[in-house]
Amino acid sequence: MGFGPLELFLILVIVLVLFGAKKLRNIGGDLGGAIKNFKTAMGDEENKTDHTPSSTNKESLEQQAGNIIEGSASVENHKQKV
Repeated sequence: MGFGPLELFLILVIVLVLFGAKKLRNIGGDLGGAIKNFKTAMGDEENKTDHTPSSTNKESLEQQAGNIIEGSASVENHKQKV
C-alpha cells in the first residue's frame, strides 16, 4: 500500500523533468525561507503574549496586597484610638 523506494525515485524523476533542477532549488529555498519566517513569527507572538505574571510573582503580589489591606486597617484602628 505504501510507496516503496522505486516509486519514490520515479516520482522524483518525473518532478525533476517537469520543473528542472534550478526551479526545484528555488522552490526549496523559498519554502525553507517561509518556514523560517513562520517560526520566527510564532516565537515573536509567544513573547508578546507572555506578559502574565508567573506564580512567584502572583504570590508576591498577593502578599503585598494583603500587607496593604492589613496596614490600612491598622492605620484606621490607630486613628480611632487616638
